[in-house]
Amino acid sequence: MRHASVQVRALLTEDERGRYEKLFEVGKFLESQNRHDLAYTIQRELEVVIEPAIERLQEKGKQRGNRDYLDPIVSRANNNEEQL
Repeated sequence: MRHASVQVRALLTEDERGRYEKLFEVGKFLESQNRHDLAYTIQRELEVVIEPAIERLQEKGKQRGNRDYLDPIVSRANNNEEQL
């Protein structure tokens, strides 16, 4: 079983985290029993569970990117107004 990244897991809701952890345990058990065919199905279900957290992480990145881009522009504009 492959874990989701720490960043993604941090953005899981309580319900999503509970489901993620339970599915992960089932997947680990199936792998230990060499039932990789069923573990694959569990891995796909884990990807469905973490999808909303991935979207939240992407949104945070967009917001951070916009802030990093816009803050210097706003600062320059404010400085230019002060100089006038």
